[in-house]
Amino acid sequence: MVVNPETSIAAAIVMAGGLIGTGIAQQGIGAAGMGVIAEKPEKFGQVLFFFVIPETLWIIGFVLGTILLLGIL
Repeated sequence: MVVNPETSIAAAIVMAGGLIGTGIAQQGIGAAGMGVIAEKPEKFGQVLFFFVIPETLWIIGFVLGTILLLGIL
């Protein structure tokens, strides 16, 4: 199976977009979460949950990039 360069670039853009989106989302959530934990340490579990939710963005980017590279769509 030969992958053309346009498909490879598209897959790279999709994966990079997912990673950049995750970083931007976690930047604000992490800063706010540390403030919440400093004042109410019992909220750690809830803050951790909200911090992990954006991780789905890079998973979606990885899956879509893989789909492009394998030519499934």
